[in-house]
Amino acid sequence: KSLGKDNTIFIGIKPFMNYVTAVVMQFKNKGQNEVIVSARGKFISKAVDVVEVARRTFLKEENIQVKDIKISSEAFENKEGKRIHVSAIEIHLIKG
Repeated sequence: KSLGKDNTIFIGIKPFMNYVTAVVMQFKNKGQNEVIVSARGKFISKAVDVVEVARRTFLKEENIQVKDIKISSEAFENKEGKRIHVSAIEIHLIKG
């Protein structure tokens, strides 16, 4: 699923390979030169794995580079009214 920009992939609860395929499709089928993989909280490690599997296995000959990694933290209230912080990451990939 993508919110806003076409080239942003949001990592969530879907199966791992769905996201890997989405990254590969962006570069190969849609001809994107930049793809952003975005995740929050417990999905951050999944996002890193998705990027690495896509780069090393499926996009070897495309020379995909990590251009930038942006990290942030968002504060909001949970159901109990307690303020919590959720970490977020954005991994910017470019065709090298």
